[in-house]
Amino acid sequence: MMPRLQALLWDVDGTLADTEQQGHRPAFNAAFAAAGLPWHWDSSTYQRLLHTSGGRERILTWMDELGQRDEDLAAELHRSKQQHYRDRLSRGAVPLRPGVLALALNAAAAGLQQWIVTTSGRAAVAALLQSTPELEACFAGWVCGEDVTRKKPDPEAYAMALEHLKLPASEVLAIEDSPQGLAAARGAGLEVVITTDNWSGGAAALAEAALVVEHLGQGPVTLQQLSALLP
Repeated sequence: MMPRLQALLWDVDGTLADTEQQGHRPAFNAAFAAAGLPWHWDSSTYQRLLHTSGGRERILTWMDELGQRDEDLAAELHRSKQQHYRDRLSRGAVPLRPGVLALALNAAAAGLQQWIVTTSGRAAVAALLQSTPELEACFAGWVCGEDVTRKKPDPEAYAMALEHLKLPASEVLAIEDSPQGLAAARGAGLEVVITTDNWSGGAAALAEAALVVEHLGQGPVTLQQLSALLP
């Protein structure tokens, strides 16, 4: 008998909203400008830096490339970036991706548990969800960057979410947007839906996904369709 889908685990950046290119990248650049630094991340540079999970870690990767590593400055820039990001969210500059709200509301109505599983900080997640209270109400809890010692692609965050859910991985699906997120979820034994958002690499990197769509409004993706993806 096919397992019944009991829960959805949602990534945030690039999955719930195009936070990367419309939110985080401009916020990083604003923080650099405010600090008087001659740094600017264009879309292609930021796409490359997305291979590093976590905002502070991303700044440190950039500093290492320049031979200018400074832990204190990275922390200061990240704090500034978070404020610029919250400002963008408050102005409505980062809308939800197509199909996200409809699927989350349908899952809630069907009695599925839903959790956030992200490497982003809790403040950034709160800032995004506060702009859409009906989406925020769908989630029973969050696993954020501060909650783990190893960020994606390590499976720690997803393993922690499964412990909270008290469900086997065979009854849970993850919704992600990147190879790093895919690897993290698969490492915890989960089937994964990928929304391709900012992903411009080859299909081979996403080969382990159970379903790959441009966005959740494509079709649209339904709970029945997701249930059929369980092993």
